[in-house]
Amino acid sequence: MDFYQKTVLDNGVRIVTEQVAHCRTAAVGIWVDVGSRDEHGRNRGCAHFVEHMFFKGTEKRSARQIALELDGLGGTANAYTTRESTCFYATVLDSHLPQLVELFSDLFLHSVFAEEEVERERQVILQEFAMVEDTPDELLHDLFVADLWGTHPLGAPVLGDREVVAAMDSDTLIDYVRSGYRPERIVIAAAGNIQHDAFVALWQDAFAALPAAAPTTGGARQVPQPVAPVRKVYSRSFEQLHLVLGTYGLSVASPDRYTLYLLNVLLGGNMSSRLFQEIRENRGLAYSVSSDVSAYTDSGTLDISLGIEAGTANQVLELVTRELRRFRREEVSAEELTNAKEYVRGGLYLSADNMDSRMTRLARNEFCYGRFVSLDEVATAFSRVTAADIRRLADLLFARPFAGAALGPVKPAQINWQLLDQC
Repeated sequence: MDFYQKTVLDNGVRIVTEQVAHCRTAAVGIWVDVGSRDEHGRNRGCAHFVEHMFFKGTEKRSARQIALELDGLGGTANAYTTRESTCFYATVLDSHLPQLVELFSDLFLHSVFAEEEVERERQVILQEFAMVEDTPDELLHDLFVADLWGTHPLGAPVLGDREVVAAMDSDTLIDYVRSGYRPERIVIAAAGNIQHDAFVALWQDAFAALPAAAPTTGGARQVPQPVAPVRKVYSRSFEQLHLVLGTYGLSVASPDRYTLYLLNVLLGGNMSSRLFQEIRENRGLAYSVSSDVSAYTDSGTLDISLGIEAGTANQVLELVTRELRRFRREEVSAEELTNAKEYVRGGLYLSADNMDSRMTRLARNEFCYGRFVSLDEVATAFSRVTAADIRRLADLLFARPFAGAALGPVKPAQINWQLLDQC
């Protein structure tokens, strides 16, 4: 039987675990409720840069020693930064938990941010900027998001500002950690063969001593306000034309979040979705066609991504608009909705076999809801969504003007963005 437990240290650090007794592995993550949206012009890129630097040397370990120890644990380890959080995680055999916790505690609490390592890692991150610029779908998504959110920090790339990163130094990064990585923003999550009390004891001495600091980085998050839709063409000499179309969605805790997820599945979230079937299967106009939702603490987005031949852009825009209009005017069939629910239900329970997925859910649920949310609770919520709910939400979201961005071998005059106004 799986078993959830939570402990809050005196300084506010939260430790949440889900014991999966039949498992021989454990997934562990240190999560910080700080991401790129919490940055301003002078430190834009710090969250992502710090994520890199935690593996580049502590007071007692060199970067090479850290790499050797992580590999020697025989599992997987990595880190990533999003717009609202930063995560350092690993999956190891349960017998290696003490070694992993000691190593992660050292990385998180005692990284030295040596100037020579900062300079080396700066070059790596600048190459990451270049890699995004050479990847059309990633580049276009960054351009689209920037246009959608305007000057709000949600519109900034997670990597940050290239010029700011190029000038980043050790003192700036250390200050960012001291002011932003406060105990009340930290969640340690683990799933697998975990004994909760023993797991808490492994972290207790190191993390209980972490002092609270006066907030000088970020502060209260600025709630974004919708801006007039921006539609742009970015001319590049690619073989394909890449399109992103989208609008504002819902916050992560919205009562309609389950309805939105099912609407996304029906729209372009899988191979039987309307956009995939109509644009790719029925007409052969695209290899890549999908839709996606992003949800934040106070806002969100829904977007559609396509890779097409440049000359078919207006035809594809017309087809997308027609499908959006159908969602507003007609309820989806009982068969469509049942299939979407089964697709979601299957993915939900299949993810339970993955300890990384379980660990991630624990942390996100703690940040978003402050409690454990069981898979059964989520499945039940999806089962209650009706066709009328789908139509109501579609009518709300798709009535808004869609923003659009195109990247590829076209000129602005070749795309009729006004087709998006016919939803």
